[in-house]
Amino acid sequence: MRIVISIIFIIFCHFTTDAQETEFVHRSGILDSLYSKTLNENRSIYIQVPESYQSNSTRKYPVAYIIDGEVFMPALSNVLEYYSGGFMPEMVLVGISNSENRTRDLTISKVTSRQGMPFNQENGEADNFLKFISEELIPYVERNYPVTRYRTLIGHSYGGLFAIYSLIHEPQLFANYLSIDPSLDWDNQTLLKQAEETLANNNLDGKALYMSLSGQLHWQDSKITIDNVMQDTSDFTVFARSNIAFSNMISENKQSKLFYKWQFYPNDLHGTIPLPSIKDGLLALFEWYQMENTDQINAFDTTRDELLNIITHREHKLRNHFGYTEPPYSEELLNTCGYMNMEMNKTEKAKMYFELAIKYFPNSANTYDSLSEYYESQKDYDNAIKLVAKAFEISKSEFHKNRMESLKAKKL
Repeated sequence: MRIVISIIFIIFCHFTTDAQETEFVHRSGILDSLYSKTLNENRSIYIQVPESYQSNSTRKYPVAYIIDGEVFMPALSNVLEYYSGGFMPEMVLVGISNSENRTRDLTISKVTSRQGMPFNQENGEADNFLKFISEELIPYVERNYPVTRYRTLIGHSYGGLFAIYSLIHEPQLFANYLSIDPSLDWDNQTLLKQAEETLANNNLDGKALYMSLSGQLHWQDSKITIDNVMQDTSDFTVFARSNIAFSNMISENKQSKLFYKWQFYPNDLHGTIPLPSIKDGLLALFEWYQMENTDQINAFDTTRDELLNIITHREHKLRNHFGYTEPPYSEELLNTCGYMNMEMNKTEKAKMYFELAIKYFPNSANTYDSLSEYYESQKDYDNAIKLVAKAFEISKSEFHKNRMESLKAKKL
């Protein structure tokens, strides 16, 4: 019995399937590109789809866009590999290349000096880059890849600045924003001034922001800590002070209804903070998605009606957050729970799980075949044959054809 509980728990936490027949590369993604009239250049993007994706399926997934994709896609991919399913949804990942013209595209206003020194790099065209994402990149991804309109934007440093700029100026584009050690000191904290009005006067209900700060608070003085950094007035702490000031501003404007979490990483530098921030940020932004009531699902004495209430509650919760209907659990999980309950002679629960699998995955031959096995175990061959016939109608496979013949023979 303990083995069964462990198996169920593991499946709830993470489930992957063999999807060798899919046409996309799962781990490293594929390199794609599009020509941007807005930017007047080609822009490379990296695309990765979940392992559960199959090219003959109509299933679509939420999508995460990550700035500096050529650098951060591996970290994002690894986080999803370990945490998707039970802690966050499977997602299509889109890495935006910023290897060229990075400062130009990600900074929000024109400057000629920075930190007391002349600044000659092209800069200040974030509005143009946001237009490219809104009018060209997102439509291109939605035309060519299996994505829904539930989007997350992730950026680090200037990319983190851009992510918050997007939230303030085009909040309808993304549901979630993950801003890693953002450069909010840019141009005398220009974005803080813009954000103050937005936070005070706009309803951001349904939007979520996670922001992090690295432990490098002062460039030269280790005595500056998170407790006293706001009392320092030197240029060496303006980066950290801008981050904290923005966090305080959000806390003071709760009427905006923005979901917000801020996290300080005292042991990380600006260059090391992306990895833990991507993990912790996605876990925070998708906290509502995490599996609940697993103890009741694992318990043998939980009734069928109690289980159905748990599953239905999750279905409604996902629909409220995503804005569209999403299966509360994977097909594999529902089928596995059905077979486990069959083995334990919990026939009502087994039937419920198989029926729910058909409800949520009506185009899967496997779901009909599984319910047919339930009816076969009950010696109800008429229903078993009908369900295998439906499976065969979908799959056209010899396996289901042979199962129909076998069941017809048993009926005789």
